[in-house]
Amino acid sequence: MTDPQAWSFETRQIHAGTSPDPTTGARALPIYATTAYQFRDSQHAADLFALAEMGNIYTRIMNPTQDALEQRVASLEGGVAALAVSSGQSATTLAILNVAETGDHVVASASLYGGTYNLLHHSLPKLGITVSFVEDPDDPEAWQALVQDNTKAFFGETIGNPKGDILDIEAVAAVAHRNGVPLIVDNTIATPFLIRPFEFGADVVVHSATKYLGGHGTAIAGIIVDGGTFDWSSGRFPGFTTPDPTYHGVVYKDLGAPAYALKARVQLLRDLGPAISPFNAFLVVQGIETLSLRMERHVENALTVAQWLETHDEVDAVNYPGLPSSRWHAAQQKYAPKGGGAVLTFELHGGREAGQKFVEALELHSHVANIGDVRSLVIHPASTTHSQLTAEEQLTTGVTPGLVRLAVGLEGIEDILADLEAGFRAAKSA
Repeated sequence: MTDPQAWSFETRQIHAGTSPDPTTGARALPIYATTAYQFRDSQHAADLFALAEMGNIYTRIMNPTQDALEQRVASLEGGVAALAVSSGQSATTLAILNVAETGDHVVASASLYGGTYNLLHHSLPKLGITVSFVEDPDDPEAWQALVQDNTKAFFGETIGNPKGDILDIEAVAAVAHRNGVPLIVDNTIATPFLIRPFEFGADVVVHSATKYLGGHGTAIAGIIVDGGTFDWSSGRFPGFTTPDPTYHGVVYKDLGAPAYALKARVQLLRDLGPAISPFNAFLVVQGIETLSLRMERHVENALTVAQWLETHDEVDAVNYPGLPSSRWHAAQQKYAPKGGGAVLTFELHGGREAGQKFVEALELHSHVANIGDVRSLVIHPASTTHSQLTAEEQLTTGVTPGLVRLAVGLEGIEDILADLEAGFRAAKSA
């Protein structure tokens, strides 16, 4: 056990990035509640600011508790470096801004979390970055058809929220690389325990660490992981190949494999400032230590719920890739053989009113705008998470009027099913 990279996933989720505190001997990760750090001398300070030496300068950019989180997630994903930020939305925003600027273009799957869809469809165009959405992400040539001369990245979710579709990472990555651009994927629902995107050709992974990485609904956090294999020197990405006047003229491609992560940290995190608090970084690290155990139970419960729903008289359709009836079941077996995650959706008889009545009748399930909690969660996407989208856009992302989304928790399965049955009784009255 001398090589940490040779440890199992379960061992690394507990040990990667941490060791006993050298000053106090504390075994658990300390919360370094400090804004700044004492320099050894003037040369040490100068070297840190010149990137000649890595270390702590100011907590907006880096903090030892944050560093432990970054090392742990990078290890679990198989990346070379990571950057933790204040939220999953910040992670997605910085991941794209790290490669695209005014006048550039992104190709993205249409099957996205509502907040991500709004970012790409409305906010990025205000910054001069246009986005084309692939309505059928399963078709690699549909991605190719939207590529432009100014395309700088492909973006998708490994398991779409709330559609439950599995991205064909290998095929989409091949198209991206054929066109000289990176594939950025959101791996929030799957986590690295279920899907390891770098092994199938993805270049950058983002997470809303608020969800399954943290796992307990107590901290808002996001993280970007750099795969370290993409070649930024082609000339298509001047931000990596030309001197950065804001950082002593550094050329990021010359910094080696973690060039992408370093640029995001010292340029974007420095200037835009979506820093994660040390306390939230600590909470996410604590959550990761039980990630594999939680995901195993999440998947077990979710599959049981999906199978039960599929036979229910009040259900028109169930969307869960773990079901053999799912369009994405073969993709799930390829990319996520340990299971299709814990988020599923189903269509109720009675449409929007039935969906809302169903949600309101549940007692065990918490009615919240979140996923990834140990508790079972429920929401009606058409009137909440995807309500800012037009009716047509909702359908594109897989949201229909009677759709209900469940994030299946870790409670006893008999209690989960009994609560859902109460919801069906209420929905039937609608």
